[in-house]
Amino acid sequence: MQRHQVNFLYLNLGHFFDHLFMLIFASVAALRLNQEWGMSYGELIPYATPGFIAFGLGAILAGWIADKWSRAGMIVIFFIGIGLSSILAGLANSPLQIAVSLTLIGIFAAIYHPVGLAMVVHGRVRTGIPLAINGIFGNMGVASAALLTGFLIDNGGWRSAFYVPGVVSVILGISYLVFIRREVSAAEEQTSSAAKAGQVSSAASSRHVLLRVFAVIFFTTAVGGLIFQSTTFALPKIFAERLTDFAGTATRVGWYAFLVFSLAALAQLVIGYLVDRHSIRRVFATVALLQAVFFIVMTQLSGVAALVVAIAFMFAVFGQIPINDVLVGRMARSEWRSRAYALRYVVTFSVMASAVPLIGWVHGNWGFERLFQILAFAAASIFVATLSLPAAESRLHAET
Repeated sequence: MQRHQVNFLYLNLGHFFDHLFMLIFASVAALRLNQEWGMSYGELIPYATPGFIAFGLGAILAGWIADKWSRAGMIVIFFIGIGLSSILAGLANSPLQIAVSLTLIGIFAAIYHPVGLAMVVHGRVRTGIPLAINGIFGNMGVASAALLTGFLIDNGGWRSAFYVPGVVSVILGISYLVFIRREVSAAEEQTSSAAKAGQVSSAASSRHVLLRVFAVIFFTTAVGGLIFQSTTFALPKIFAERLTDFAGTATRVGWYAFLVFSLAALAQLVIGYLVDRHSIRRVFATVALLQAVFFIVMTQLSGVAALVVAIAFMFAVFGQIPINDVLVGRMARSEWRSRAYALRYVVTFSVMASAVPLIGWVHGNWGFERLFQILAFAAASIFVATLSLPAAESRLHAET
C-alpha cells in the first residue's frame, strides 16, 4: 500500500471515530446509566450539551491552528486527545465528571472536519470520490454507534463502551505519529508534485463569483443541516409510528434505521462520481429536487412503502453532503482551506443543534406529516439556491 493510501486510510478511520465518539453517551445514557445512576434519560442528556457546543465552535480554532501549524499534527492530537477523553469518561462516577469528559471529547472531535477534509482534498484534481469514501466512513460511525455501544455494554459494562474505542484511538494516534515522522518528507514531495500538476488558475474565479458561491455554500449548508439532523434524529421515531406491522420492537426499529443509514451512505459514492464528471450545479439541483419530491410523497405513507421512500429520501439527504465539501475544496485556496471547512461545519452543527427542539415542537403539535412538509420546502429552497451557481465548471476552482 502506497504512502498516500495509508494516509487516506487514517483520515477515513478518523472520520469514523469522530462520529462514533460523539454518540456513545446517547446509548450509554439510554441503556444503562439511567438505571445505575437513578436518573431519567431526559435528566442525563443535558450533560452532553457542552460537548456538542464544543464540537461545533471548536472547529474554528482547530482550522486556524491547522492552517498555521500542521494538519497532520492536529490529526495526531485528535486521535490521542479524543481517545484519552473517552477513557476519562469511562472513569466517571458522577454526572458532573461525565459532563467534563464529554466536553473534552467534543473539543477534540471538533478538530476532524476542518482538518481532515482539507487533507482529503489537498493535491487532488477530482475530489468527489475521495470525499464520498471519507463521508461513508463518517456515516458508518453514526450508524454503528448504537450497535457497537450496545454490544460493549452487554459484554463488558457501560464503562467498556468508552474504554475500548478510547484505547484503539490512542493506538491509532501513536501509530499515525510514527507514520508521519517517517514519511513526511516523501509525502510532502509527492503532494507538492500532484498539486502542481492539478493546479488551475484562480484568475477565472472573480471576487463576485467567489462571494456568490460561498453564499450558496453557507445557505445550503444551513438548510441542509436542518434536513440532515431532522431526518437522522427522527427516523427511529418515524419507523416506530409507521412500520408497526413488522417493526414493533425497539430492536427491530434500530435495525431498520441502521439498514437505511447504511444503504443511504452509499449515495455519497454515486454523487462523488457524478460531481467529478458532470456539472456540479446540475447534480446539486437534481439532488435537492429529489429530496423535495420524496418528502412530499412520504407525508402519508406507512408500512413497506414508507420504508422504501425513507431509503430514497435518506439516499438524497446523504448524497448532498459531499457536494458542499467539494465546493469548499474547489473554491478555497490551500492556505486557508481548513478555516473554510471550519466555518462550514460551525454553520452545520449550529443548525443541527437547533433542529432537535424543532422536531419535538412540530411533532407534538402536528405530527410528522407537517415535518415532512417543512423539509420539502427547505429542500425546494436549496434547489432554487443551486441555480445561482456558475454554469461553467472552470469558474468553480481555486488553487489546489
